[in-house]
Amino acid sequence: MTEILGIKYPIMQGGMQHLGVPELASAVSEAGGLGTINVTIYPDPKDLRRAIRKVKEMTGRPFAVNISLIPSLRPGKELFDQVNVILEEGVPAVETAGASPQELADILNVHKDQVKWIHKAACVKHAKKAESMGADLITMAGFEVAGHPHTDGVGTMVLANRTAREVKVPVLAAGGIADGRGLLAALSLGCEGIVMGTRFVASKECLIHQNQKEWIVNSDENRTVLCQKSIRNMVRVADNEAARKCLELESRGASLEELMPVISGKRGKAAYESGDVDEGMFAVGPSCGLIHEVKTCGEILDSIMEEAGQCLDRLNAIQGNR
Repeated sequence: MTEILGIKYPIMQGGMQHLGVPELASAVSEAGGLGTINVTIYPDPKDLRRAIRKVKEMTGRPFAVNISLIPSLRPGKELFDQVNVILEEGVPAVETAGASPQELADILNVHKDQVKWIHKAACVKHAKKAESMGADLITMAGFEVAGHPHTDGVGTMVLANRTAREVKVPVLAAGGIADGRGLLAALSLGCEGIVMGTRFVASKECLIHQNQKEWIVNSDENRTVLCQKSIRNMVRVADNEAARKCLELESRGASLEELMPVISGKRGKAAYESGDVDEGMFAVGPSCGLIHEVKTCGEILDSIMEEAGQCLDRLNAIQGNR
């Protein structure tokens, strides 16, 4: 991962809807990882170009752009206009996620020497398919991920292990990872790195309100719930008032129209800005149980690498005593 992407540490920041902005991405990249901005925040290609240039002003190190391929979010020509901006601006890496990347495979493969292609998958079948299309790296998202896990319900430990065995390209593990032990576990499974979202939400550079960051620090691994199953768009979010209202409506058979006032992205974004932790849906994973302090991105990456090294020393000592 580090060799292909030209980064110091095998750690990538997840796309993070509403939060994958230049300030956070550049901080992660500057600290030695791979920062990511999310194209859904910048649907207008002009705004995307400005965001990319802002990242480049803030760091000279590699970063990525996440492209969500959820059908309702890809209006045809606009998607390719965004990809053209990414290529014109010389972005080092692209992450596709949410659906099959088939429609972008040709253009990304043509520019393989210019941009590295990471595809985020949630089952082994999709990982293999993306590899066959030409993806340079695969992120395997286990059931513990914040946001949209696969309905199969298989955890990161099994999915990352099997995928690393069955594809030839590097695999990155995502879901439930927030520290050095998680990184070393992923490497032990045969992966080449990790992707973290929730850990970077609780960073000083993340633009979310401090209240949400403190919610993560003061929570444990049991404070997430799965909503939107009834509309076949399952999402893992914080167990807050908005999520409980959503679950209540779903239990009564509410339609999408009835759910929208509760689950809308605009409401969630407004809550991120106001600091009302109960007002909107708030995507976090159970890794919040491993997060006990809001740190800078630099401190997060350094502490992860230090802990991974200590754990590796412990394992080597055990091996040496056999």
